[in-house]
Amino acid sequence: MKKISLLLTLILCATLSFAQAKYIFFFIGDGMGFGSVSLTEDYLAAKEGKHGSSNLTFSGFPVTGFATTYSASNLVTCSAAAGTALACGSKTRNGRIGVDAEAKQNFKSIAQRLKEKGYRVGISTSVSIDHATPAAFYAHQTSRNMYYEIAQDLAKSNFDFFSGAGFINPLGKDDQQESIYTLVEQSGYKVSRSLADCKASSAPKNILLQAENKPAKAYPYVIDKSADDYTLRQTTEIAIEKLMNGKGFFLMVEGGKIDWASHDNDAATMVGEVIDMSDAVQVALDFYKKHPNETLIIVTADHETGGLGIGSGEDKLVTIMGISQQAKSVEKLVERLGNPISYNEFRQLLQDDYKLTLSYGEEQKMRKMFADNVEKEPQTGDSPCKVKNKNNLSKEVMRMVSARVGAGYSTFGHTGTMVPVYAIGAGSELFGGKINNTDIPKNIAKAAKVVWQ
Repeated sequence: MKKISLLLTLILCATLSFAQAKYIFFFIGDGMGFGSVSLTEDYLAAKEGKHGSSNLTFSGFPVTGFATTYSASNLVTCSAAAGTALACGSKTRNGRIGVDAEAKQNFKSIAQRLKEKGYRVGISTSVSIDHATPAAFYAHQTSRNMYYEIAQDLAKSNFDFFSGAGFINPLGKDDQQESIYTLVEQSGYKVSRSLADCKASSAPKNILLQAENKPAKAYPYVIDKSADDYTLRQTTEIAIEKLMNGKGFFLMVEGGKIDWASHDNDAATMVGEVIDMSDAVQVALDFYKKHPNETLIIVTADHETGGLGIGSGEDKLVTIMGISQQAKSVEKLVERLGNPISYNEFRQLLQDDYKLTLSYGEEQKMRKMFADNVEKEPQTGDSPCKVKNKNNLSKEVMRMVSARVGAGYSTFGHTGTMVPVYAIGAGSELFGGKINNTDIPKNIAKAAKVVWQ
């Protein structure tokens, strides 16, 4: 018995032989599979005039692995179940946030566990702050669509910093509930609507949102950004300023619109979102270089979206530098199709903003695609038409545009493939090889020398 106890002690000591992770960065690229990373790296190499691949900030990390993503109910997870696994270390049904599959038990997230140990905690995203992935770190709800109730949980969390686009339903579904802004202010949060205002805030707890004249749903895509739009790099810098203290901090940063662009098969826009997250990881890496023995950085994804493969089967037309030639995201195309448009205007729009040049056969296919998605078949190419299914038409167009840059998509949905994991710093060796997504928060706890109970 003594020998067994000694052996267990030696195993525990070996497991905890690394320095304690005092500053922990957890980056989640929503929908970012191996294809997303590969295409972005191929594009970066092409920009440098090279054939092949150039590393993103995180793909050069010394520890790499891959994680399974299935949920308790499906081989193909949703962001709610995947976020819960990454935050709480347990599987749940698709659609659940921070609760078990039967919605009878609340899970405790790694963020909540570290908060109890004196770490300051920050949650940052490029989409709404009550969206599935960030919500999994602080909320407990039966459905990811319970935005008001999720935001109520945020107000109760006592976390130190939040940043994102806004709240989806700040007055509840019927617009009759007490304002979430009132609740968060009563909980001691200072809500800022600009980077400068947040930086200047001396409040102990802060929420950074977009300006009130901007959408609460998400930041604009990088490809569509104006000078006053936030980047993940900027919000990560502010988060560090607000969280830095002697006891340590935990910061989760989500690149939320990698997934959105992938759902629309918009490869060029997706690449911009991956680069945006990589730039934010660079901020963490610069911090790591100043605190190398106390910092841990993990980068992964909740699932893969789009079934992206590199190569479209149209080699003579493929040019990856077409990514830099695309001027607008799929969102801008959807907006334009919200108003009547003739086929000739539509065709010119694709040429001007998406650099889509068609062969004769593709031209016939595009005419049919346009006719199938408008209310009345156009009499001539100059006949204005009302588009009845702008989202479907936009997706089909973007799949064709993306094929030109070598992005071969197989679906507009999520897939069940494994996702990459990258790590550097204190305890990073825990994240190599094949692991389950539920292992990641538990290994973060190990790196922080926190017992998972």
